Amino acid sequence: MKRICATSLVAIGCAFAQSSDTAEAHRALAKAAASTDLMGIYNTVCPEPPAAPVAGAPAGRGRGAAGGVRQDPPREQWYTGPVKVFDNLYFVGTKIHGAWAVTTSDGIIVIDALYGYAAEPEIAEGLRKLGLDPARIKYVIVSHGHGDHSGGAKFLQDTFNAHLLLSGADWDLLDRDTRNPKPRRDMVVTDGEKLALGDTTLTMYLTPGHTLGTISTLIPVKDLGRPHLAMEWGGTAITTQTPIEQLKAYVKSAERFQDLAVGAGADVIISNHTIFDGTLPKLEAVEKRKPGEPNPYVVGKDAVKRYLTVAEECGKAALITAQARLDRK
Repeated sequence: MKRICATSLVAIGCAFAQSSDTAEAHRALAKAAASTDLMGIYNTVCPEPPAAPVAGAPAGRGRGAAGGVRQDPPREQWYTGPVKVFDNLYFVGTKIHGAWAVTTSDGIIVIDALYGYAAEPEIAEGLRKLGLDPARIKYVIVSHGHGDHSGGAKFLQDTFNAHLLLSGADWDLLDRDTRNPKPRRDMVVTDGEKLALGDTTLTMYLTPGHTLGTISTLIPVKDLGRPHLAMEWGGTAITTQTPIEQLKAYVKSAERFQDLAVGAGADVIISNHTIFDGTLPKLEAVEKRKPGEPNPYVVGKDAVKRYLTVAEECGKAALITAQARLDRK
């Protein structure tokens, strides 16, 4: 047995994993990294076999990106109010899907566009409830081309003349989407590209795996004037049914983005699915926060590293399982 320790700013103990390269060993490493605070991403990406659906987690690969008619769910199942999380970062998503608004001196950048049915009540009306003008939306970064993150892009494009940013591969994915409103092809993101608006600059990286052109983003934020750096891992859910080449890409992307995010000093995690990082309890804590109390979203660089370690190790476990299944055929 090889002793594997998950580092932390506070002691979280150690786990043991087999030194051999097995799916079980990688799940053990992922679980050690998750500790007790990051079980949302672990339970979604690295469930104990046999895998069972996780309530609130995205299921399957389509998520509104394939054919067929998708019925909009009742409002009470998904609607939630907007929340100011940092001086310049606001949650404008649903109970299930995350969308974020970054305010700058020259306008607003939105990260992810939700399903079409949620874009107006959550993003446009949500900004108004926060005292912000959605007409100031200048850019919309769509992390990837699945309908639960891109379905509202056309509404934002048409209503506010916002520029849409996707990778080239995921613009192609939108071209094949027959279930959601199709926006006009606009800006194509390249790896490491910076998006500057007014006094704020975001950095986008191509992290293929969840889709062929997933974007992960680093966002500078301020909490009562103090600077922090938020990171969003743009595409999270995978299964052992994900194509092997995508699983290989996912592992490499998680390892690389971990180095980039930690190296840049990221100490805040945001997500485009509320289950991955415990968004809803954090939002509630933000709203109940008293003067002098820490911001619950400032989790520290160690948690950022562990979050992406979970993604990497779960990806390795899924890859080993998928390759073994292929070898048996």
